Amino acid sequence: MERALEQRLGQPAPGWIQLHVGPRQVGKTTLLLKIAARRPDRTVYATADAPEAVLPHWREAIWQRATALARQGPGSAVLLLDEVQHLPGWSPWLKARYDELKRTGLPLHVVASGSSSLRIGSDSRESMAGRFERLVLSHWGPRDLAELAGISPDDAAMKWLARGGYPGAVPLWNDPVRWEAHVWDAIVEAAIGRDLLALEQVRKPALLRQVFAIAAAHPAEVLSLEKIAGNLAEKGALETIAHSLGLLSEAFLVTPLQKTHRREIRRRRSPSKRVVRDPALRTATGKAPPSADSDPERWGRWVENACLARILNAGLASDYWREEPWEVDGVFTGPDDVPWWVEIKTGRFTAEDLRGLSHAAVRMPEHRPLVLRDRGQEDVGRSAGFESMAWQDFVQ
Repeated sequence: MERALEQRLGQPAPGWIQLHVGPRQVGKTTLLLKIAARRPDRTVYATADAPEAVLPHWREAIWQRATALARQGPGSAVLLLDEVQHLPGWSPWLKARYDELKRTGLPLHVVASGSSSLRIGSDSRESMAGRFERLVLSHWGPRDLAELAGISPDDAAMKWLARGGYPGAVPLWNDPVRWEAHVWDAIVEAAIGRDLLALEQVRKPALLRQVFAIAAAHPAEVLSLEKIAGNLAEKGALETIAHSLGLLSEAFLVTPLQKTHRREIRRRRSPSKRVVRDPALRTATGKAPPSADSDPERWGRWVENACLARILNAGLASDYWREEPWEVDGVFTGPDDVPWWVEIKTGRFTAEDLRGLSHAAVRMPEHRPLVLRDRGQEDVGRSAGFESMAWQDFVQ
């Protein structure tokens, strides 16, 4: 992401506005500050969640500083606007300023970042079409944590499965009480309370939090709206629950996988499989990580969720497949445009347990079947004629 942003800022200005979005606590602000530190005399950095940002004319003062810097030269200047979603009406305002830049040819690059994909996505599509490029900085994976914590890839995969990939929480891994408080306060509550409830009209805030807790407690499970409604302490209409789930997806917290059917690789009106985008979000709701020995069923759900989350966090669209009585955990297209079936198995299993994958492979032979499993179980998948990989390697 850093290389891509630097490359675009090296192009003639004014270029397209760079909209930089992603979950909380994954390094968006850190990245902007690194960009600013490389060109301190040619950069204006401002954050819209600072107290002074609510003052009248704050945004105009920031814009005037940036344009004055661009007029001075040499070369182009850069305006970095962090947490831009907190500016009321930011999109039409930024659109007008961008059009002004294009008319005058002032050499100013604009980068706007925010943690709310919903508000940035909808506002930018409505009023900034053709004026921006979108960059997504997603959740960290085990490979990133291995470098940060100085541990082996396999150890990082296990730590990531239990503690998630938020880099700021790594120093608290061995202090569960402080770690859980950090994840809840700095990530979950900030995303729900600040990014969703403050920026979106939510009729039942308590229900939104309950929907998140239920989804996080059932990773990689197919949950109908009716089933979620039955577990709520505060009752709500199915439309309200569906709206809450949509908000959680836009905030990079929980994403639904839709069902595909037969040869029509298309989304259907059926219960979705809920994927928690970072393992920390499951543990922070009070659910301790399961043990592969004492609770193999829940362990399998956590591993399945982890593998599906890595697909989504890589920017790849994914679904699941079910044609009674057969089911395949995931369907996705890789970055090389190769479509895949993926079946995730933990513990001991036999070729009989892969009959759903075999059935799907016959129905849609253009998809390559892949079995993800524990280390030491590769012979089972291969003996059934499928590619096989340890899940610890897949999530890297």
